[in-house]
Amino acid sequence: MIDILLVVTCIFSGVFIIYHHLGYPLLLRWYSKKHPSDGVKESTRSYKKMRSDRVLPSITILVPAYNEEQWIAEKIRNLASLDYPNEKLRVIIACDGCTDNTVQVAEMTIQEAICCDVHFEIHNHSKNRGKVALVNEEICQIDSDITALSDVSALISLDSLLIASAHFSNNRVGVVNATYRMYPTGNQGESTYWAYQTAVKEQEASLGSSLGAHGAFYLFRTELFDQLPTNTINDDFILPMQIVRKGYLADYEPKMIALELEETNRSNDFKRRLRISAGNMQQVIELFGLFNPKFGGTAFAFFSGKGLRLLTPYLMIICFVTSTLLSHHLVFDILFYLQIMIYSIGIIGYLLPQHLSAKPISLISYLVVGHYANFVGGLRYLLGFENSPWARVSR
Repeated sequence: MIDILLVVTCIFSGVFIIYHHLGYPLLLRWYSKKHPSDGVKESTRSYKKMRSDRVLPSITILVPAYNEEQWIAEKIRNLASLDYPNEKLRVIIACDGCTDNTVQVAEMTIQEAICCDVHFEIHNHSKNRGKVALVNEEICQIDSDITALSDVSALISLDSLLIASAHFSNNRVGVVNATYRMYPTGNQGESTYWAYQTAVKEQEASLGSSLGAHGAFYLFRTELFDQLPTNTINDDFILPMQIVRKGYLADYEPKMIALELEETNRSNDFKRRLRISAGNMQQVIELFGLFNPKFGGTAFAFFSGKGLRLLTPYLMIICFVTSTLLSHHLVFDILFYLQIMIYSIGIIGYLLPQHLSAKPISLISYLVVGHYANFVGGLRYLLGFENSPWARVSR
């Protein structure tokens, strides 16, 4: 009887692990092909003033910045190059108590010829309070139709605002998400993972709404913004999903590109992933109502993508323990050693990345370490160790 219970538990946990990593993405791929998105027409404006400009929504781009002197000039020049009517566009660089030369570099850059036609504002906050407090304060003073949030280290494709405005012509759309791209790095596992996540996000949109956003660049209707709790961790998930919870759609646009220039600092990568994992626990608790079947495809995607991601480390532990206890059966003995092999590859790939850089090993390592971070980060949030705001506004 005990063996039967262990077998059922092991199979149950194993099926959900496989479903989350393979079954769900394959199901999404099939469904998205059967239900392709309508997309939007590409604009032919090409920086020329047109009569149709009058019906475009007003947009404010908010860029939170803390000690970003390395990237701020390129960011400002990129924003100044966006194809959108100048009278409809406002850009706010909100400096959150910077202790380097971010403010000075920003003030000099907006005086360059390329920037002179765009309305830039540099808001120099004397005290560093964290991104969420900064965003809450700044958005309360924004009166444009649309607000865009963007990281300093991400460059935006030049027709992004025109494409986004076409999405917002549908009154049911509350959020528009860009496609996140990483500048090529040597971390094959990270690159492969983000390529996978990009595909999943695009396909999830076919179910109803894409889940969350990426802080690199996304837009939303200003009137739909609700103040975020000051201890919010993954603000770029909580903010858009609060709008989805109100009954609006979150569109995903593959032709809007946000290119991340800043490489991941390997020494701080695990800490960053711990923090994000704590945010995953927080967002599932804060947005638990989205599991309600009344949200249809969005609820299904929220469970299959975010809910199971949070549960996967615990399912992995259950699967490992039960297969150990059942190792006197050949099938479960093989399963036990298979898990040992996968986890060993993951740990060795993380500890010796320069010697084990093959793409499959790098990906396994990235996933295994990610689930470990997911486990530890979630516990840290539940135990109250991850409730403070970000100390730095960056990737």
